[in-house]
Amino acid sequence: METGDIPYGAGQVPGIVHRRSALRVAETVERLTEVVRGAGATLFAVIDQSGAARAAGQTLRDTTLVIFGNPAAGTPVMEAVPLSGMDLPLKVLVWQDDHGQVWMSYLSAEWLAERYSLTSDLARPLAAPGALTGRVATAD
Repeated sequence: METGDIPYGAGQVPGIVHRRSALRVAETVERLTEVVRGAGATLFAVIDQSGAARAAGQTLRDTTLVIFGNPAAGTPVMEAVPLSGMDLPLKVLVWQDDHGQVWMSYLSAEWLAERYSLTSDLARPLAAPGALTGRVATAD
């Protein structure tokens, strides 16, 4: 498991963490949705962005966005800072780079906390993508 690497073709974007997956995109998404549900979070949507591109007659690398959260934890954040709703619910982008490596990319809790000047108590639940992608990356 490696985090913090910059995947080929991703560029360096502040606040984004990248975690490798040994699985294909579809398998990674399946595992990720299982761990999200297993953690008691709400799975709001799974958006097959490459499938949408195909439907529009275009091509896009294998890319899926998983949107999830815990309203009990996220609501206080949005109550304190309404604009945090721009980044909530939480998201993990599962995608394949030009070398065939699959990545799970998400906004870091630290970056979100700084962006919205959150207290540590409010920011704590925003670390969920790191914990959940860690379970996918280490799953057998």
